[in-house]
Amino acid sequence: MNLPVLPAKHANPAPLAFKVFTASKLDRIPQLEALAKDQRFAMRVVSSVLPFRVNQYVIDELIDWSRVPDDPLFQLTFPQRGMLSEAHFDRMASLLTRGADKAEIDAAATEIRAELNPHPAGQREHNVPMLDGQPLPGMQHKYRETVLFFPSQGQTCHSYCTFCFRWAQFIGDKSLKFASSDADQLTAYLVQHPEVTDVLITGGDPMVMNAHNIAHYVDALLAPELAHIQNIRIGSKSLTFWPHRFVTDRDADDVLRSFERAVKAGKHVAFMAHVNHWRELDTSICRRAIARIRSTGAVIRSQGPLLRHINDDPDVWSTMWREQVKVG
Repeated sequence: MNLPVLPAKHANPAPLAFKVFTASKLDRIPQLEALAKDQRFAMRVVSSVLPFRVNQYVIDELIDWSRVPDDPLFQLTFPQRGMLSEAHFDRMASLLTRGADKAEIDAAATEIRAELNPHPAGQREHNVPMLDGQPLPGMQHKYRETVLFFPSQGQTCHSYCTFCFRWAQFIGDKSLKFASSDADQLTAYLVQHPEVTDVLITGGDPMVMNAHNIAHYVDALLAPELAHIQNIRIGSKSLTFWPHRFVTDRDADDVLRSFERAVKAGKHVAFMAHVNHWRELDTSICRRAIARIRSTGAVIRSQGPLLRHINDDPDVWSTMWREQVKVG
């Protein structure tokens, strides 16, 4: 890889250890102490039902704590009362207020989750590929040319988004997991389906996997019998929620070499970056990650929904598009 020379302000930072906070560690985030007591309690309530996970980089570099709770990156990552209906919120709040034991709280959370449509649009039942008469777990064949693959080692994220519709993957219930660890099954299915040209590796976030596992799945798609696979897409939020993955993580170079091998094998590699606000791109480490990914020959494309309180403003989108074009 021939990495471009960047201006000094985009130089490599020192390695940063990945540190994450979950619901049980909310009270260890010192910035939250400035919030009103009822706001902190609302976070406890919501995170007792829906998964919460945020890392130190997001806390320190992306959120503008002078604007909390209205800051869009805070809204994107920290539990918000509106994520639950009034009935569900009040039920869980009552349990926490009276000090109910963990078993009772967990039981109520399970019942509430079941009413929240944990797998919308029948994603566990519909579009499931079949191989030799057997369903293939952790895969979807939604469109004629495209197969989605959910590697089991990638079923979490560096931080969770408050709008995530795949939250059921993250609550520890194996019956709700949608994942596969069998690259051979994926290959066998693709061999039988020459109409498939695109494979989307998704999650969770596949970039939480170590470089060995990433290579295992990407290299499988380079087999000669899969010449009809033209496009390898990787859906990830890591570019903005943990850009160190491509810069200072111990195996960052090995991750990038997987992209490079696929490109040299003639595949079009598209890193599908989930970006919801332009400020996510406005750090030197993110710019460095972008440059390193592009140096492999992979293309970065971005996607993101319209989100109330986060990016429901034309100026946010126009700024984001300009910044994305600027950084390539």
